[in-house]
Amino acid sequence: MGEAVPDVSLLAPGEPVDLDNCAREPIHVPGSVQPHGVLLAVSEPDFTVEHVSQNVVDLLGVQVEDALGARLERVLGTEAADMVRAHVRTFGNLRQRNPIVVPARTPRGRVELDAVLHRVAVADRTLLVVELEESTGPRPFSFPNTYQAVRDAMERLSASGSLTELYDVAAQEVRTLTGFDRVMIYRFDAEYNGEVVAEARRPDLNSFLGLHYPASDIPPQARALYEQSWIRLIADVGYTPSRIVPGLDPGSGQPLDLTHSVLRSVSPIHLEYLGNMGVAASMSISLLRDGRLWGLIACHHYSGPHHPPFGVRAAAEFLGSSLSLRLVARAEEDELQAALAAEATLVQLLIASRDADRTLAEALVGRSGSDVSLRTLVPAHGVVVLGDGQRQAEGEVPEDLGALTTWLAEQATDVTARTALADQEPDLAATLPGVAGLLAVRLPEDRVIVWFRHEAVRDVSWGGDPQNKAIARREGDSVRLSPRKSFEKWTQTVRGQCTPWTPQELRSAEDLRRRLLETLLLRTRWALTSAETVQRSLLPATLPEVDGWQVHARYVPAPGGRVGGDWYDALTLPDGRLAVVVGDVAGHGLPAAAAMGQLRNALRAFLLRGDSPAQALRWTDVVARQTMATDMATVVVAAVDRATGDVELAIAGHPRPLLLDAVGGAGLVETRVDRPLGVGSGEPPTHHLRIEPGGGLVLYSDGLVDSRSTNLRAGLARLVRAFQREDPTRPVHIDHVLRECTDPSSVDDVTLLLLCRDLD
Repeated sequence: MGEAVPDVSLLAPGEPVDLDNCAREPIHVPGSVQPHGVLLAVSEPDFTVEHVSQNVVDLLGVQVEDALGARLERVLGTEAADMVRAHVRTFGNLRQRNPIVVPARTPRGRVELDAVLHRVAVADRTLLVVELEESTGPRPFSFPNTYQAVRDAMERLSASGSLTELYDVAAQEVRTLTGFDRVMIYRFDAEYNGEVVAEARRPDLNSFLGLHYPASDIPPQARALYEQSWIRLIADVGYTPSRIVPGLDPGSGQPLDLTHSVLRSVSPIHLEYLGNMGVAASMSISLLRDGRLWGLIACHHYSGPHHPPFGVRAAAEFLGSSLSLRLVARAEEDELQAALAAEATLVQLLIASRDADRTLAEALVGRSGSDVSLRTLVPAHGVVVLGDGQRQAEGEVPEDLGALTTWLAEQATDVTARTALADQEPDLAATLPGVAGLLAVRLPEDRVIVWFRHEAVRDVSWGGDPQNKAIARREGDSVRLSPRKSFEKWTQTVRGQCTPWTPQELRSAEDLRRRLLETLLLRTRWALTSAETVQRSLLPATLPEVDGWQVHARYVPAPGGRVGGDWYDALTLPDGRLAVVVGDVAGHGLPAAAAMGQLRNALRAFLLRGDSPAQALRWTDVVARQTMATDMATVVVAAVDRATGDVELAIAGHPRPLLLDAVGGAGLVETRVDRPLGVGSGEPPTHHLRIEPGGGLVLYSDGLVDSRSTNLRAGLARLVRAFQREDPTRPVHIDHVLRECTDPSSVDDVTLLLLCRDLD
């Protein structure tokens, strides 16, 4: 083994301990033991004593200086030493075989002692630690019959129908077994504040049931020790520690690690704490769940020192481990039932969320007659779903949620919970009157689900004022802090907090979000399919065939199949002219495709009744303003005289067309562009131009020339170059232009229409 590295956060040996630094006290290396037993640390295989507690002379009649460096038989006697040697050779895990009973030679003659053995690492070697206790009182217990001692208690634990009954049975059985005046079941919350959930006590003692104790009463390093050493006895709170000699190991320079010692001395701060409570003797048994400290069985004695024999303590420890298993099993059973109920509710909500005829908000909240809801999944005073331009609420929900949605967008995680909003987020709390806590789930495209809870006013009864953690006390010429002395019932009214969100509720929110992502993906696919179906159905099935002219058009959805509001059209007008159109409704998906269909049909109707391009755009703008308040579109319309090539052009917010000449040149049409449909200024201006034989007109949407990686000016220049020809007799193919000009990084759909006049 390598040399142990000291924890720099712990106090140095000999450094004074007070309440300012007790959380750093190295309680696993106290350098002393309780005097009701003797500690020997011996080397193997020669069993030479390297460390001994000072009280060895009291129990065994051997001076410290005579014990150090001597063989174990010199200190214990040959018979006892041989029994220890044989036990060590026979069994690997010594801690599971404790204690062994050895006859020791003492000043009072032959005395049977309980010898408790374990090994401890010291630098690159190990020492065998032998702890000796003289058993007191009747001794009906031994390791082989430990189970017999607690069999009846185990049967009562197994028959317990509730957690409360389980706690009560455990407290009663441990008190019967150990004889302590008071036995409490002490449960920790998430912050390690403790609550007495059951007790068995002497009739004349006042009750501690229901009292709370702050986490600072048991510092973190003490909790860590409870997780490694499951039982700890203080037979006499007023004891004088017996120092271990030598205090530091000569080889490593480190104190002896007493983590697993049954005699380990206790922090003076803790002894003072117990003394202030009037406790004369104490014992604790750890209750663990998944290796972590869940609670304690705390035993107090008031009438004087109390020393249950090791066998009794072993039986009590066995009972505590059995209680731990029962608590874990019961907790897991309750959690399983809660999880199954949540899963059933979740399934119903997910089925509802896939109703394609309703928005997600309507599907999750607006479900009349249903026996499950978002508040069944996570109980709350109110819940709201925002998204798709809608707000669907159930229960009590604040009116103004603007600040909340902004705050949620800034959070680092997609599931956010608060239980004391006024303290945790005071600015947000000011905008949400009556809300003490919230649980929010963030979904794509600014959708959110938020549960709200009101303040849950509650009284918490503490064993003394938890704020009064220290009292100045003079000790000689020094002043230090000592533990609080008041343990009278002190009631605190807790305000400003909601009922905490349970781990199961948080898991339910996480599961809901994860599964709704799948639903949203399906909804997106449905919407894209529907939008593309609408889009394709509204595009002309065929383009007009006109002598002396050719019309070519292409529509390409955005990458990922995101259908937008682009369209093209070509139709013969009542006066014989040919009209060509390209338009672009703002947005994507089914709403954009539906708006496109309305505007396309309205524009067609106005053109077919004989309106000029400018007039048709004017009236289509009126339709958009009065019936489609949230929609906006850009459009270019050109009416072409097939005989002369004269063009009447009007543009509402759309990119200017490209005019192709007969000798291979191309350039943007110089004309004024009016505002888009939906915000137009009235009748847009009309521009006249002429397409020469061998020339053409190019209409397109902005997705072809503007993208994340290409600005508009560069995109237009690229389009012009694509249509410029050195050989004017060689036609430009529309698909070649699409390949050359479409940017792979574009997130918009693309439309391109090419109207060409034959050279002959």
